[in-house]
Amino acid sequence: MKFDRRTFLAGALAAASVAALPKKEAQAATGQPALSTLIDLTRCNGCEGEAMPRCVEACRTKNKSRFPEPNPAMLKNYWPKDNHEDWSEKRDNIYRLTPYNWLFVDEIYLEVEGKEERVNIPRRCMHCDNPPCVSLCPFGTAKKDADGPVRIEPELCFGGAKCRAVCPWQVPQRQAGVGPYTMIDPLPVGAGVMYKCDLCRDLLDQGKAPKCIAACPKEALTIGPKEEIHTLADQLQEKYQGYIYGRDEHGGTATIYVSKIPFALLDAAITEDVDPKQVMRFHQPVNEGDKQHRKASVALLAPIAGVIGAFAATISKKDANDEQE
Repeated sequence: MKFDRRTFLAGALAAASVAALPKKEAQAATGQPALSTLIDLTRCNGCEGEAMPRCVEACRTKNKSRFPEPNPAMLKNYWPKDNHEDWSEKRDNIYRLTPYNWLFVDEIYLEVEGKEERVNIPRRCMHCDNPPCVSLCPFGTAKKDADGPVRIEPELCFGGAKCRAVCPWQVPQRQAGVGPYTMIDPLPVGAGVMYKCDLCRDLLDQGKAPKCIAACPKEALTIGPKEEIHTLADQLQEKYQGYIYGRDEHGGTATIYVSKIPFALLDAAITEDVDPKQVMRFHQPVNEGDKQHRKASVALLAPIAGVIGAFAATISKKDANDEQE
């Protein structure tokens, strides 16, 4: 298809108009019961004494065939920047989210009522009820399934990292040198592919639990219908006289944490000494989706406001001239 100046301007205006529309909730086709997962931090011990937490090992083993294998010749800097994200030589890193590690267990230490506590926290995608990564993905490759999982279709992803920018927990991670953009190189229209947990979409379709949940020896991870998981979370909160995270944060997620220790204390104990990007905070996240839509609205309305202002100024000047005459 050939694009001329008129076609480009029309397309740009249409895109800006869509971006400025009020944000709608990301919905998938209904018909399947919504699922949620519960992570009980009082049960998780990080598989102490083992080389790797079993949930992490199970996730990596199950998804190994889906991990990116970049073409070395395509590991180029992101135009016009002078860098690119390549994790292919660091794929053994199990202490943060990467394109090769979609789940990690954060081990933190803190003092609670004069006693030192160690807490192990499995971290992965929160699978938001209304994910901004889905509503703001410029290529439409992020999807929200009716039964809960939020996933990225790598064969359609150009690696723009918009999903990570708007994610309250910066979950998706990028690998350069792979993806559809490599087929149209050297055009500067891509940066790789974004990767993250999809809650073992294929296993859910077979009526099976995600690998991380099935592998947990302490049964710290549970999956089930959303209402049942919320009821279980309430019961555990009462039992532990504890706290819940994920049910209300960012409008709600399909991942619910229960802890005996307040999440504000857990968040304060999470250190960023090694690498600030390797942590996931237990914060009260800002709705990045709303922020992006407000910015888009302002960007669209600014030129319109300028035209209106210029028109008003012209009318005012004309009225002033008429009065002088």
